[in-house]
Amino acid sequence: MAQARPRKTVFGLLPWPERQAIAEALRTETVGGLVLLAAAVVALVWANSPWSGAYEAVRDFHFGIPALGLDLSVGHWTADGLLAVFFLVAGIELKRELVVGELRTPATAALPVVAALCGMAVPAVLYVVTAKAGGGSLDGWAVPMATDIAFALAVLAVISTHLPSALRAFLLTLAVVDDLGAILIIAIFFTSDLNFWALGGALVGLVLFYALQRLRVRGWWWYVPLGIAVWALMYNSGVHATVAGVAMGLILRTTRDENEKASPGARVAHLIHPLSAGVAVPLFALFAAGVTVSGDALRHVFTDPEPLAVLIGLVVGKILGIFLGTYLAARFTRAELNPDLAWADVLGLATLAGIGFTVALLIGELAFPDPAQAEHVKAAVLIGSLTAAAFAALLLRRRNRIYKQLYEAENRDDDGDGIPDCYQTETGARPGSRR
Repeated sequence: MAQARPRKTVFGLLPWPERQAIAEALRTETVGGLVLLAAAVVALVWANSPWSGAYEAVRDFHFGIPALGLDLSVGHWTADGLLAVFFLVAGIELKRELVVGELRTPATAALPVVAALCGMAVPAVLYVVTAKAGGGSLDGWAVPMATDIAFALAVLAVISTHLPSALRAFLLTLAVVDDLGAILIIAIFFTSDLNFWALGGALVGLVLFYALQRLRVRGWWWYVPLGIAVWALMYNSGVHATVAGVAMGLILRTTRDENEKASPGARVAHLIHPLSAGVAVPLFALFAAGVTVSGDALRHVFTDPEPLAVLIGLVVGKILGIFLGTYLAARFTRAELNPDLAWADVLGLATLAGIGFTVALLIGELAFPDPAQAEHVKAAVLIGSLTAAAFAALLLRRRNRIYKQLYEAENRDDDGDGIPDCYQTETGARPGSRR
């Protein structure tokens, strides 16, 4: 009689190589998230100070090369230029997940993908329902769909929680899938007046980028000028320039050859991830989060249909979508929750994913060209993200004693060989294996 297949454990012990790679990425994102929080606070204080005119003057100052169609304001340079670096890193992380991470097989990809898709669909539906009920515009349906991993990790750092590595990895995978969804939405729904010559040139540049990777050509002097050219052509094509970043990230090789210490994707991510998390995203936040906070502005958030829909989408939609998506995926794949955790932990994680911020602000600017309406939507993103952060802090802090025990157990290294003992016990998983 055939034995029944063992049930997969949700949020069980990660393979050691995967845990190392994720830990490095999360360390950078956490530091970057704290810088991001500081930049957002500076933006809010500056925009609401007696020197608010200086803030607007700096944000709206134009410079560039008009002959190449690149005469942009500082705000647009940060949104179209610096965020391309952020999406380049997102593309590399997505490629790594698809090749060697949680998304490489249907069995391991099912849970985070279903949870992420539900976490995008439910906020969008709630936005449409709320906006339509109030007679508002449906253009902002995509604003509450994305999770800001840096902001979320910064909240974890601030509240000093010892969230287990499996939960942190799940949050990272959710954010990676969210980023892919966001870039597809930007490319498909926020593209107008296409310049096919420029788009064709960008595609030729991407094909050349791919060929250089296939031929194992090394040297930044090949890739940096080509990357800048692809970005400039993509911007002039009418497709949002950040699409160039994620496309190049997906092209970079994430598996190493025998004579390589690290793959090109890993080397590039190691070099530019700190730049993305510590400079690019905070500078974007500095010039995107500077909204006027007054009684009248806050009133618009709760009375105008569009900002209210964004707020409900972030705070309610994300929680419902991710929690229900995770529960249903586990139920229908016959997976069982890690016995050391409870569904309350998944609820806390889903609440934390309601922090939208960076990508939500970007899509808000694209969806609402009217500055006054965009200001109200940005205020809703800020309030929604802060509300989700506060709820998540309450939920996760209540369980921190259990998290601390799990954290200490999975990091215990009595023999001092650099590999936690849980990977080396007779009944535990060896490094590189999967439980």
